[in-house]
Amino acid sequence: MKAVRFHQHGGPEVLRYEEAPDPDLAPGEALVRVRACALNHLDLWQRRGLPRMMIPMPHISGSDVAGEVVAATAPDVAVGRRVMLQPGVSCGRCEACLSGRDNECPCYEVLGYLNRPGGYAEYVKVPVQNLVSIPAEIDFVHAAAFPLTFLTAWHMLMTCAELKRGEDVLVLAAGSGVGQAAIQIAFLHGARVFATAGSDEKLERARALGAYDVIHHHQQDVADEIRRMTNNRGVDVVIEHVGEATWAKSMRSLARGGRLVTCGATTGANGALNLQALFAKQLTIHGSYMGTKGELMRAARYFFAGQLKPVIDRTFPLEQAALAQRRLEESGQFGKIVLEV
Repeated sequence: MKAVRFHQHGGPEVLRYEEAPDPDLAPGEALVRVRACALNHLDLWQRRGLPRMMIPMPHISGSDVAGEVVAATAPDVAVGRRVMLQPGVSCGRCEACLSGRDNECPCYEVLGYLNRPGGYAEYVKVPVQNLVSIPAEIDFVHAAAFPLTFLTAWHMLMTCAELKRGEDVLVLAAGSGVGQAAIQIAFLHGARVFATAGSDEKLERARALGAYDVIHHHQQDVADEIRRMTNNRGVDVVIEHVGEATWAKSMRSLARGGRLVTCGATTGANGALNLQALFAKQLTIHGSYMGTKGELMRAARYFFAGQLKPVIDRTFPLEQAALAQRRLEESGQFGKIVLEV
């Protein structure tokens, strides 16, 4: 099969479009003909190299996949079935999995991250329980753009933060995958959403997704603007995935009893914490990683009904994966960048 792989860490130039071995199916697995694969920042980090992480080489990235089943070692999986893939793979047998908390499984792994080749290829294999059927009216590009970011945002808002109707939510980086998903989910569940972005165009698009008000994070102080917009109260929930560059302002934006949920550290992993503010304001900090299969199925109902829709920035053919990753690195996109295979 054709695939995009890297044989060493480095810039986008290390990505090679080349022949790779076809996947061999083990019991309980399905082979999917990849039609679309969406990019995530995880693809960039693993290509550059992660501290203390040994990534097998050559490596195929890609966690967000949609396509058609072409073979399966389970008799109840139909060939030709149109699917998107749950990107989190778990053992299915441990206490966490059996309790519906599969993203806490000790064996949990993200497709295309370490030992499981991902969707930058013509074919990918996954456990059959990771197949999610998609209706005929859902195209492969939007289906590939949905799972990881919407699952992450859903888990952050609905499970970690336990979002309530009428609450105020601050979403950082509206143009990112998690950002555009979080705006839509929070708005859908009756929250008043404030969003940040780095250009006027992105701010207007955030409003179109449901943001009540917006903040230009290159020209305005986010915490000061949130205080002004909320009559000095602050927000109930902050969706934080930027990291070091925004951490202090995110904490200052919280109202008393507020919850900050973090799922990423794109700008760095070190965030200073004022412990006096933490306990005096009775704040809560949640760490969030991916989400469960059940949460993806719940979010998908809204996707299939047209109430949630991934925003597509641009599509590229598979062989132009290096160009696609460069666009993601430049942070000029609004929404998801998708490879069409």
